[in-house]
Amino acid sequence: MCDGDVNPAAVPTPMPDGHGDGRWLSMHNNFVASSKDKEPEVVFIGDSNVQLLHQLEIWRDLFSPLHALNFGGLSDGTQHVLWRLENGELDHIRPKIIVLWVGTYNFCHTAEQIAGGVQAIVRCMEQRQPQAKVIVLGLLPRGQHPNPLRERNRRVNELLIEGLQPMANAIFLDVDPGFVHSDGTISHHDMIDYLHLSRLGYSRVCQTLHKTLLQLLEGRGTTTKQ
Repeated sequence: MCDGDVNPAAVPTPMPDGHGDGRWLSMHNNFVASSKDKEPEVVFIGDSNVQLLHQLEIWRDLFSPLHALNFGGLSDGTQHVLWRLENGELDHIRPKIIVLWVGTYNFCHTAEQIAGGVQAIVRCMEQRQPQAKVIVLGLLPRGQHPNPLRERNRRVNELLIEGLQPMANAIFLDVDPGFVHSDGTISHHDMIDYLHLSRLGYSRVCQTLHKTLLQLLEGRGTTTKQ
């Protein structure tokens, strides 16, 4: 953690090479290189929840037809995504829409710091891609039973709804279809490990997102900005 008023979740930081194989930096370099010959209308950027979506049929069914690129990372926090963007991942493309989903892996940060990190990413996107709408997906609940991280994610969403208001190109989108049951539990049918979504969980999340993307691409706007 940093001293003073510096928000560590908003400081561009490369992912530490904990496995010793350089996979995270290689992934980033691949995103930069592969984007040079692409003309996407939609770009997804975020952590492993974005990355895993790319491996499922629902990506091919709903998002590939929209000329979408997937820049989903590993266990990226906001500071890691910010570093990636400031080191070339948006330099060669001009999408109409950027979908951002990040924050649940900021393990050592407060809700206020995470929300600040997300806002820093949005500002970076607005500077580099002023033509693009940015859809910020709300963090999902996590854990089979109520827990502090679930409460933290809920608070992040509250802060983002308010904090994104002054940003003209940013839209906050709540994609939680109601994963928490009345007894406070989450089903493994929706989240395989109570953090990562199952195929069923993704299908429930993606319907709202796909509808919003179509509205924006067709120029009909959206009512999701709160």
